[in-house]
Amino acid sequence: MQLSARNQLSGTVQTVKSGAVMAEVTVSVEAGDITAAITDTSRERLNLKEGDRVSVIIKATEVMIATE
Repeated sequence: MQLSARNQLSGTVQTVKSGAVMAEVTVSVEAGDITAAITDTSRERLNLKEGDRVSVIIKATEVMIATE
């Protein structure tokens, strides 16, 4: 699949927490861990489970940096 998003990271699913409506999926990538909140329906459709190799695609209009 080709996407226009530039921020694409390959990683491994570490944890999947299902809820009534939303699921929380944590993926380990080279730079660390990224957690995504997706619908539980999407989690089920993708059949996500620990150990799966996935792509994390980040499409954002803003990136902010803060200091103390």
